[in-house]
Amino acid sequence: DKVLPELIEPYELRAAKLREFLEDVKPSLCYDIVPLADPFGPSITDPDLQCLVVSEETLRGGEAVNRKRLENGLPELALHEIRLMKDPVRSQNEEEKISSSSLRQRLLGTLLQPPRQNPALPLRPYVIGLTGGTGSGKTSIAKLLGHLGAFVIDADKLGHAVYVPGGAAYEPVVAAFGAEILNKDGTINRKVLGAKVFGNQERLKSLTDIVWPEIAQMAKERVREADAQGKAVCVLDAAVLLE
Repeated sequence: DKVLPELIEPYELRAAKLREFLEDVKPSLCYDIVPLADPFGPSITDPDLQCLVVSEETLRGGEAVNRKRLENGLPELALHEIRLMKDPVRSQNEEEKISSSSLRQRLLGTLLQPPRQNPALPLRPYVIGLTGGTGSGKTSIAKLLGHLGAFVIDADKLGHAVYVPGGAAYEPVVAAFGAEILNKDGTINRKVLGAKVFGNQERLKSLTDIVWPEIAQMAKERVREADAQGKAVCVLDAAVLLE
């Protein structure tokens, strides 16, 4: 439930940075850094521990540790409370304390690593995948990128196009799911089709196996269209891009 968990560094890297910091502060001490597989870790099982450093935010967690230690027949730990340092450069919507969540939010919009060159892919247009669930802001971001000059491909519109009579997926879908999915005018009733596949993974896979390759082919054609127009950047807006 962390903010932007995708941007959290690997444990090994964070542990190495922590050790470097601690040994820089006081190299004479012995440090034992362990990963926590649960909220308590070794604090409720290690009989050699004597003190637990907490902040005003984690004081109640420290008290919970002591209750668990008593349940396990271990002596309580001395709780040493420290104050959290305030962030002097925080923005209005960030936490007052120095926070890793704020630091990760500041990474948004920055290039985390240079684009990898793939000899199998053309240099232009540079294709960016944009994905996210309903309400994630995906459409707004696509519009902003479009205003900046990107060629935007809306996969949802492509999805509608493959279903229309004469569309690439029309006949295979009707053959697979029957004429009862058709409206009187011959168009596919997507609500009826959706009811047929909802909650049925096998039927849903049968549908996506028909539709997704056709949408992908149409997307590739649109990328070629962007290239013909001399566009440097192409954005593929797709809710189930990774799937």
